[in-house]
Amino acid sequence: LKSSVPAQSSRRSNMGDGGFGKGFGGKGKDGKGKGKGKGKGKGKGKGRFADDKEWVPVTKLGRLVQAGKIASIEDIFLHSLPIKEHQVIDHFFAPGVLKDEVMKIQPVQKQTTAGQRNRFNAFVAVGDENGHFGLGVKCSKEVANAIKGGIIAAKLNMIPVRRGYWGAKLGLPHTIATKVTGKSGSVRVRLIPAPRGSGIVGSPVAKKLLGFAGVADCFTCSSGHTRTRGNTMKALFHCLKASYGFLTPDLWRPTHFVKGPFQEWSDFLATKDAKTTM
Repeated sequence: LKSSVPAQSSRRSNMGDGGFGKGFGGKGKDGKGKGKGKGKGKGKGKGRFADDKEWVPVTKLGRLVQAGKIASIEDIFLHSLPIKEHQVIDHFFAPGVLKDEVMKIQPVQKQTTAGQRNRFNAFVAVGDENGHFGLGVKCSKEVANAIKGGIIAAKLNMIPVRRGYWGAKLGLPHTIATKVTGKSGSVRVRLIPAPRGSGIVGSPVAKKLLGFAGVADCFTCSSGHTRTRGNTMKALFHCLKASYGFLTPDLWRPTHFVKGPFQEWSDFLATKDAKTTM
């Protein structure tokens, strides 16, 4: 028994810090082992959502944005490029411009053989109050992680919102351009342009989301089980997303097709790949 004690202690010292926590922990001897503790590794340990790390893009769009080849986020929306990294959104908006708010946190359960597994669902809205809006949903075991994941999901789902006028085209756009409809589950929401000064006529959820989108005046009409706030927010999101899907006469001008960013900067992307492979 005495001879086995130091062997066990040396075996534990070769493993990572901590006990039975999940994630890749301390990497053992000289940082090359395979520990299972709560270390500073990639897993569920500390530093998972650290913001002080330098952004290293992994997509073509991310590399072009970091290099300054894309001037504004409208160029991304114009060519319908998928955004896979939330740092792309942070690059175009100065700190403090993009506002976010947790709209709802609801507990969800899953029945298993060992009992019930409880998690939290977070709905987060993001917008700059100037024609850009995003809605994200994230489910996690902890509320903090659900909120952080919801903010990232909302940034990845950011869409442009088309605004227009009711009547004379005086001043800045204040309402939506046309009547639009969105549906999620049993909830159906319809947005109707309103005169200047009317404000947002709708539920508190509609007022909050349309305020994030930069719509000052709007009439709303909803039907279905609107008490389900998640479906109501998704229906409003689909409404705002459809605002640019309607072709009005002022958009009938001839379209001048230009090269997409990936085609325009193909030589830059090729040299960048060559450097990374070397």
